[in-house]
Amino acid sequence: MFRDLMTLQDRVNRLFEDSFPSISTRTGETQEFMGDWVPPVDIYEDENAITLKADIPGADPKTLDIRVEGNRLLLKGERNFEKETKRENFYRMERSYGSFLRTFALPHIVQADRVEANYDNGVLNIKLPKREDAKPKQIKIQTNNAQQNPESRFK
Repeated sequence: MFRDLMTLQDRVNRLFEDSFPSISTRTGETQEFMGDWVPPVDIYEDENAITLKADIPGADPKTLDIRVEGNRLLLKGERNFEKETKRENFYRMERSYGSFLRTFALPHIVQADRVEANYDNGVLNIKLPKREDAKPKQIKIQTNNAQQNPESRFK
């Protein structure tokens, strides 16, 4: 019974996400998308940067538009239908084609002027470096010699 309810909730969530152009993520950030299809993305963070990877196979990297506007990252592009194959010759069409636009809210720790992007094997990789003051710093503990060498206290 519980598994059935979880499956139903998952289906309703997917229906909601597919129906509305703006959704809220687990972190509370908002991401928006619009267009004919939505390329899937992974976003992760390490101590130096936030990285976004988008699956966009078949897209011409020269036509992709990546911008930082204020505190938003915009990812815009298009994947065109292969012209040498006629649509009426297909038995099944599951891949999506057309234009897309995705926007992601950026935290204030990103250095917008140092964003890098590369495209390899259909995967767009965007690296958003963190500001130096936002990176974790190791704090050294200061000690005096008497505490390090207990015998020196008795001399």
